[in-house]
Amino acid sequence: MKRGGVNHWKDLVVWRKSHELVLLVYKVVGTFAKNEQYDLADQIKRAAASVPANIVEGHSRNSQKDFLRFLYIARGSLEELRYFLLLSRDLKYVVEIKYNELENTCTQTSKLLNGLIKSLKPTT
Repeated sequence: MKRGGVNHWKDLVVWRKSHELVLLVYKVVGTFAKNEQYDLADQIKRAAASVPANIVEGHSRNSQKDFLRFLYIARGSLEELRYFLLLSRDLKYVVEIKYNELENTCTQTSKLLNGLIKSLKPTT
């Protein structure tokens, strides 16, 4: 069954962008100090991976309503990630240029996610 206009979640532009974000996040948190590798870095990686994972899970469900529910969860995870990235920048774990790159990718992902949500919401 088609969800979001595609048959497979790998074909969703928002999934591809969110996957790109996860890969970028993993590269950046790999540079964190060793004492942060298992605390904040772990939370950041889990929040980042939750975005595409929820898109995949929702796309694989049996209804548009379920898909929407998982897209909202993905959006919440994305905002959680944005906070953790801001915190990391303020704690000087992430340099400004990398933070800006991550934030830009978050913004792009958010726009795609919001657009997909809007396209799937029932019109009343």
